[in-house]
Amino acid sequence: MNLRRKIFLSLASGVLALAAGCAAVVPAVDPLVIQTLAPTGSLRVGVYLGSPTSLVRDAKTGDKAGVAFELGQALGRQLGVPVEIKEFTRLADVLEALKGGTVDFTFTNATAVRAREMDFTAPLVRLELGYLVPPASALKNVTDVDKPGTRVGVAQGSSSQGVLGRLFKSAVVVPAPSVTQAQVMFREGQIDAFATNKGILNEMADALPGYRILDGRWGLETMAIAIPQHRGAGMPYLRQFADDARRSGLLADIVKRAGLRGTSSD
Repeated sequence: MNLRRKIFLSLASGVLALAAGCAAVVPAVDPLVIQTLAPTGSLRVGVYLGSPTSLVRDAKTGDKAGVAFELGQALGRQLGVPVEIKEFTRLADVLEALKGGTVDFTFTNATAVRAREMDFTAPLVRLELGYLVPPASALKNVTDVDKPGTRVGVAQGSSSQGVLGRLFKSAVVVPAPSVTQAQVMFREGQIDAFATNKGILNEMADALPGYRILDGRWGLETMAIAIPQHRGAGMPYLRQFADDARRSGLLADIVKRAGLRGTSSD
């Protein structure tokens, strides 16, 4: 046997040994967990366009990013199943699909109301809630908004719609079918402000030159992974996945790629 062949066989043996060692230390996923989290054999990830917490698309390259989009792909890889990205027009449609079991995974505001209809991991991201206003708006601060005649747009079916509907004493809540449609409503003078988390507001401001986010905040959103109820067998695994994503820096990298702004540490 010549020297070249000896070196090749030695290297090949080393690679095989390394692969075997790696396989030994990576625990296999319990089939029950896979069946619970991805019952169709694919992990169906629900997203909607326009929010960095869900899905955004680069206007120049067409590249996609977003916390729900990328975390779902990461979980699918870890489970060893294909990932099916299911795009919706608005968050309310994603949540309905999740409740109906036609979506397996999303990332959204973990409100007490939603927790009665779906299961959440521990919180992973906290986002400030604010208002976006047109260039000529006289509104300067979040405390200026709740006044007679002020029309505040919200995404139909969003948590902002419910919360502000209870909080406002004078301002009027105006539901918008989608974030995209809210931009049209702004241009047509149908709303004076738009309320949601600052991640979305910054995306809207990028597309609406001269528009600005008011100083201050009117609340916080606590974002977490959500799955349909009655899938308890998969929750311990999912909670560990979420914690690992946070501790390893994976989540921070995803947040950065998505361009998510308006996060809060308090």
